[in-house]
Amino acid sequence: MNKLVMWMEEKLVPIAGKIGNERHLVALRDGFIGTMPATMAGSIALLLNAFLQDFPGALGWDRFVTAMVPIVKLNNYVWAGSLAVVALMFSISFGYNLAKAYDVDPLAGSVVSVSAFIMGLSQTATTQLTLAEKLPGNVIKLIEEAGGTVTDGTTIGASAWGYFNFDAYLSGSGLFAAIIFGFISVVVFCRLMNKNITIKMPEAVPPAVARAFAAIIPAVAALYVASLVNFAAKELSGQSMIDLISTTIQEPLLQLSQGFGAVLLITFLIHLLWFFGIHGDNVLSPVLSTIWGNAMNQNMNAFQMGEPLPFKWVSGSFNAFVLIGGSGATLMMLVAILFFSKRAELKKVAQLSMAPGLFNINEPVMFGVPIVLNPLYMIPMIVAPCVMASVAYFATMADLVKPVAVSVIWVMPPVINAFLATGGDWRAIILSLVNIGIGLLIWTPFIIAANKYELNDLE
Repeated sequence: MNKLVMWMEEKLVPIAGKIGNERHLVALRDGFIGTMPATMAGSIALLLNAFLQDFPGALGWDRFVTAMVPIVKLNNYVWAGSLAVVALMFSISFGYNLAKAYDVDPLAGSVVSVSAFIMGLSQTATTQLTLAEKLPGNVIKLIEEAGGTVTDGTTIGASAWGYFNFDAYLSGSGLFAAIIFGFISVVVFCRLMNKNITIKMPEAVPPAVARAFAAIIPAVAALYVASLVNFAAKELSGQSMIDLISTTIQEPLLQLSQGFGAVLLITFLIHLLWFFGIHGDNVLSPVLSTIWGNAMNQNMNAFQMGEPLPFKWVSGSFNAFVLIGGSGATLMMLVAILFFSKRAELKKVAQLSMAPGLFNINEPVMFGVPIVLNPLYMIPMIVAPCVMASVAYFATMADLVKPVAVSVIWVMPPVINAFLATGGDWRAIILSLVNIGIGLLIWTPFIIAANKYELNDLE
């Protein structure tokens, strides 16, 4: 075991450290974090609507639902300004953080990023209406002469320039385009700024004005590069760049994320990094947020619209069913220590760590026991979450529990987290309790084994 730990510490830890500090990935992670105030407000709005409209409606409480209509409408406004345009908000946040990483004007970086994102959107919106009766021939002719289409005499289609598809582009489904265009445009902008290819203003000019003029040449160049990419994509594929990204990159990755292997691999890597004292959630946050976070946003928007959820496993699934008490399912470790440990120092750490652990804050136990670089605890630290992820994954895929559709703040206590995240599915409570039992069964033998060693032997 010690040889394995030493090998991983020598070979893997430096690589993980470099990944965790890579400025583009840090900017990507911070870009998602920057959207949290709005996305959390949208999640609260979704959750409230579930309890004010969806559940009462299913129970036949029509009067209650009617009385709650004004509050539901207020929540809809909050959703429209948050989750419904999360890609737009992320584009601003990502541009800001990426420019900050290059040590150039972050405000200008955010402007460049959002401008490049918007120019990549399809500028034509289409809609269809299905009629109850077939249209007469003269009416069909009038519609077609006006530029519309009629299928089977009952379906009218129309398109118009100057509209963005609210759901397809500005919500979570537009995140990949926001990442790609933000990266292309802001990197070009930052490199030109760092090479001082700028307009120099006299010293007497106010700093804000000087910064704005300095950004003109790099911004123009960056946006024309983004424009060239859009032009080439449209000419070569016949699709807008955002549609091309969706069909060739986004959809395959999202489908891959629904596979058991992908879920198990990301769970394993998070906890392997944590064993070495590296915050696995932060290091892999770009992957979690870009792929599973994107799926989460699409589920939330589908939930708001009353549509079938497109994905069964999303980023919130990890928080609801796997990271109970934090990474490593350490809440169950604390319970095992309190019941089965004979070591006074471990019991003391467990007592002090229990309150934070109930809110998924586990740094006290990670570094207080410690779990980090402790060979005895390496196995349960990795195995418990992987087994719990497996159970939750197959339960969700088998429709034994509803998929996660509401983003719940990560400090929400276990069980309650799962119930709220699934939109109030009582079966999520059972699944959480089952996983808690599994985690406790896996951790307990190792806590009992630790009774045989002194603290220094485990470090």
